[in-house]
Amino acid sequence: MTALTACAGNRACPVRLTGFRQRSLLKRMVAIVTDSSPSTAPAATAATLPIRVAALYHFTPFADCATVRAQLLDACHELGIRGILLVAHEGINGTIAGTDEAIDRILGIIRALPGCADLEVKFSRAPVLPFHRMKVRIKREIVTMGVEGLDPRRDVGHYVAPDEWNALISDPDTIVIDTRNDYEVAIGTFRGAIDPGTRTFREFPQWFRSQRQNLLEQGRTPKIAMFCTGGIRCEKATAFVRAEGVEDVFHLQGGILKYLETVPKDESLWDGECFVFDQRVSVGHGLKPGTFDICHACRTPLSKADRASPDYVEGVSCPHCADQRTETQRRRYAERERQIQLATQKGMHHLGLPQPGMEHDNPSRDKETT
Repeated sequence: MTALTACAGNRACPVRLTGFRQRSLLKRMVAIVTDSSPSTAPAATAATLPIRVAALYHFTPFADCATVRAQLLDACHELGIRGILLVAHEGINGTIAGTDEAIDRILGIIRALPGCADLEVKFSRAPVLPFHRMKVRIKREIVTMGVEGLDPRRDVGHYVAPDEWNALISDPDTIVIDTRNDYEVAIGTFRGAIDPGTRTFREFPQWFRSQRQNLLEQGRTPKIAMFCTGGIRCEKATAFVRAEGVEDVFHLQGGILKYLETVPKDESLWDGECFVFDQRVSVGHGLKPGTFDICHACRTPLSKADRASPDYVEGVSCPHCADQRTETQRRRYAERERQIQLATQKGMHHLGLPQPGMEHDNPSRDKETT
């Protein structure tokens, strides 16, 4: 057993930094999304959850990102789609939501882009649009690691299907690493997985390099299994680890979301919920909406216990940031929350954006809340 394997179940080990970094603030939430086969057994029907959420990524070279951005942004606005898409010279990554017809049409447009014909998408459903607006951004990377020269199309690790994942991570010679950020790991992870305690994906290469000696200390190269929300971070993480000289590198195909969708709960080795980067905040087995909320002040996921704390004031503060806010900030947050509640009472989204596909269901409400 390697040092990292031993650390996996030891909360005192410096390698495993579990729980929230309660004094850190999440400045932004970047869309990091998934890649797997379309759902064949949705958790709910369109009648009960009318919004279709499509999470996607694809590594393919784009020569003209500006033209791709303009085409996608115009199409999404025309179709009433909300969400975020990242475009870079290495490909596309994003999560979008809308009606079934709108999502089908935009996916057809994306698949018509150069090299995107084989785009695969992870579907789930939501009762309302889980995004406030539509953004298409041009980035240096579609998932930011900051390591030059990596090509996931060439160097990616071995894919492991969800129905084979349990056997791999139960092998005592396998080191299981959660490549997500600390606040994501805090609300759920696979049993025995190592939490690098990273605040951003950019920190992963430094963490791995600092632990590389531990991995090799017994004179052999162990199997390393990695996972993330939907697969995209593992595309780069496995390519990076292989570039560092470790060959037996595996990752969960389709990510946590595909595992939660397809592996029965009574057979699952997943504990907790899976953080998602939209207003649903978290999902559980079967991709059912989770129990976590988000603090609008510091962007930290909040459990039921957090929301029961006297430090929790909706839209203003939570136990993780209550002692870090000035009175001026509190007043500003309280006014923002008041405006949100007023918009809700008027049947409007607080950014003033209509929810697609709902106007005809209730002509008296030309805008919907989210």
